[in-house]
Order: sequence, then structure tokens, then C-alpha cells
Amino acid sequence: MTTLDIFSDPVCPWCLIGKLELDQALESRPDHPFEIIWHPFRLNPQMPAGGMDRHEYLLAKFGQRAEEVSRSIAQRAVQMGLDLNPSSIQPDTTDAHRLMYWAGLEGAQTRVMSGLLRAHWQEARNIGDKEELAEIAASAGMDRELAVRLLASDADRDEVLKREQYARERGINAVPTFIVDNVHAVSGAQPASLWMQVIDELISKQDQ
Repeated sequence: MTTLDIFSDPVCPWCLIGKLELDQALESRPDHPFEIIWHPFRLNPQMPAGGMDRHEYLLAKFGQRAEEVSRSIAQRAVQMGLDLNPSSIQPDTTDAHRLMYWAGLEGAQTRVMSGLLRAHWQEARNIGDKEELAEIAASAGMDRELAVRLLASDADRDEVLKREQYARERGINAVPTFIVDNVHAVSGAQPASLWMQVIDELISKQDQ
């Protein structure tokens, strides 16, 4: 197997699009060698615990370019046949990343990330809300009641923050960032065709 480490934040639109492109490649190459591991990286480490209004957030971050940025994302989504219905809340994703950490212990990370992305970008749900996160956990096959208890505590918060800090120390400053076999870094939402090429090259090397 070849590790594919993905540094991602579910409130990042390019993480959504990048995952969908990767999914297309994986579906077309069912014999792919990837072992996918998701890692925490918050786009907004200073986000208040209750989040903030999405429109206000976009204006604060992008100023006059806010509408242009939103339009660019919407156009790319349309090209992929994706209907966007984003949450009106820009949440703090610390708890979402804690859930992803626990999902990693159960082999459910990709299912949980899919649920987080879908909830935030297509179902207008607030993934900063602990009840919503518990529902996403349950939908991914995790124990809902255990998720509720863990989310009500500070369990593994320090571990998640430590892992994010390690990523920043490695030079990662944007998401999505993909690292293939702990060697090759690829940033941004890459097209499925690129991932197909990478997979084909990896399989070819394994066969030699």
C-alpha cells in the first residue's frame, strides 16, 4: 500500500471539490494502492466557538472579492454536477476534526469526511454543532452515544491541535494538501485525470 495523507478542512470548498475529483479517480481505478489518512488543518484557528455568519465571514476575508470567490466556487461545482447549498454559519471546525480523529481509530475517516462536507456544503447544516456531528458520526457507522459523550468533553482536543501544529511546521499552509508516500506533495483540488495518472504510475512500479 501507498499512503495518501490528506490535510483538509471540511469548510474549505476546494477540499470538497478535491475530494470529489479524487473519488472519481479511485472509482475508475478500484485496484489503486492508496491507504488514505486524513489530517486536521483548520483554515480559521481563531474562529469563535459559535462560528460566525458566513456572509460576514466572506466579506471579512475577501472584501470586495467575496462575490467573485463565491461565483468561482459555484461555477466549478456546476461543472462537476454538484448543487451547493452551504451552511449560513461559518463554523469552528475543532470538534469536527476531533470527530475525524476518532473516526481514524475506527477506519471511518473517509465516510465521516464525506458526511461533514455534504452537511456543510450541500445540506446547510452547522458542523460546529455537537448534535449535528453526532448524527454525522452515526451515519458513518460510529457509535452515536459515544460521540455525544466525547464531544461534550475536551477529549483529544490537544492531540488534534498538536497534529495541526505539526502540519504547519512541515510547511503546509493551505488545504487541500495531498502527500503521496510521505514524499510527493500536491496542493489544491487536482483533476481526476492527474490522480489516475499517479495511480497508474504507482501500479506500474509495483509490477516491475
